[in-house]
Amino acid sequence: MAVDANHIRVQSFVQDGEVVVPPQYIQPHDTRPNKNLEKRSDQHGPTAPVIDLTNVNSVHEELGKACGQWGAFQVINHGVPLELLDGMMRVGRCFFEDCTMDQKLGYACDTKSPASEGYGSRMLVSSNDTVLDWRDYFDHHTLPLSRRNPSKWPHFPSDYRKTVSDYSEQMHILAQKLLSLIAESLGLPSSSIKDGIGEFYQNITVSYYPPCPQPELTLGLQSHSDIGAITLIIQDDIGGLEVLKDGEWIPINPLPHAIIVILSDQTEIITNGEYKSAVHRAITNVKKARLSVSSFHDPAKTKIMRPAFEPPKYHQVVYGDYYSSWYTKGPEGKRNIDTLRL
Repeated sequence: MAVDANHIRVQSFVQDGEVVVPPQYIQPHDTRPNKNLEKRSDQHGPTAPVIDLTNVNSVHEELGKACGQWGAFQVINHGVPLELLDGMMRVGRCFFEDCTMDQKLGYACDTKSPASEGYGSRMLVSSNDTVLDWRDYFDHHTLPLSRRNPSKWPHFPSDYRKTVSDYSEQMHILAQKLLSLIAESLGLPSSSIKDGIGEFYQNITVSYYPPCPQPELTLGLQSHSDIGAITLIIQDDIGGLEVLKDGEWIPINPLPHAIIVILSDQTEIITNGEYKSAVHRAITNVKKARLSVSSFHDPAKTKIMRPAFEPPKYHQVVYGDYYSSWYTKGPEGKRNIDTLRL
């Protein structure tokens, strides 16, 4: 390898011509996506709901069904400039595909921290025995502004940092809008979920999934539910994101300029389980690299999370404690929120 063990990236395997998956990336038999991989590329199969946010007469009902039955959906006519969505995908792909490995490693994450800002490949790794995801990523700390330091972000292409800043603002606006609509769909005041979460702590993660020589043995992203409030995702046309529904993995088929919405654990707590956080994962592709951009919106570490309904079905929890538990143990394909059920 051209890089030392602490800086190995999945993309380097592909560039070096690896024809088999290294053992640390091979999933156990019970989590391998080796069943009906062909069916998962079927664009005519079931997929998560698509909601037009301009349909004011039906949006609350559609959101209620999507949040209650899926915990995940796509939105169109969302108000985010389409050229900004394209720009965010462009700068992300430029970093991974046009920069040299030495240039990218200049932005490397702190290998001692599971969630540090920068270029990495081992997020959520709790031990050396953990099976690794077939994914490289760049994580940006974007909100609140006191956390933001664009000098830690790539400077190539020349509009990279401005694009991420503009994208951060638009995702913040859309996340607030969606949480208001979701609250209203439950008959709650529009600000109730936003108030329960407080100031957003936003991270934007660009994920790059290189082609995989043995996709039936790997996962691009292990099964989990997100721990924060709400996640907004854009993806290219390759596909690979799946949501667990009724015991089956259902693909979220790419839809041009749609934004994927994933409900996270703290929203499930606030809605007292009326709406569920979505268990999801990403599978790999033997022929093409896949790119996605995820915007995570979380509470402050000191925020106490509790249900908005009586009687409560979940224990209240300090978000920082929940966060620490998840990052220490790793998701392991489970929903850590289930430990809070009364």
